[in-house]
Amino acid sequence: MTEKRVIRDTAAPAANALFSQGIEVGGFTFTAQVGLSPSGELVSDRIEEQTRQCLENIGAVLAGAGASLADVVQMTIYLVDLADAPAMNEVYASFFPGEPPSRACVQVAALGSGIKVEMQAIAYRGPR
Repeated sequence: MTEKRVIRDTAAPAANALFSQGIEVGGFTFTAQVGLSPSGELVSDRIEEQTRQCLENIGAVLAGAGASLADVVQMTIYLVDLADAPAMNEVYASFFPGEPPSRACVQVAALGSGIKVEMQAIAYRGPR
């Protein structure tokens, strides 16, 4: 049986009793992040800044698992307003300049106080 490992990295916002920053199991790393700074503050009310911080947080958690954004195979993006998609996409594309991962993007009713975007990533590095 493959053992799962909880990922903790100080370069991303701390987890709480309801979720982990990331989980690694069987060569896969799973994480979901929002636009909070590592200290837990919302970085901005702008979608561009929240998107950038989401992706930086994802990168930090993946690094804690020995992976990187280049290892991401699937992204799911949750937006409070699909009108923010073009601005979010511009920042997103800068993090995946080559072949981007598979992706879904959906609109949700709400994410939390001022949060406009949440991103869930699955990365694969193979069995170790």
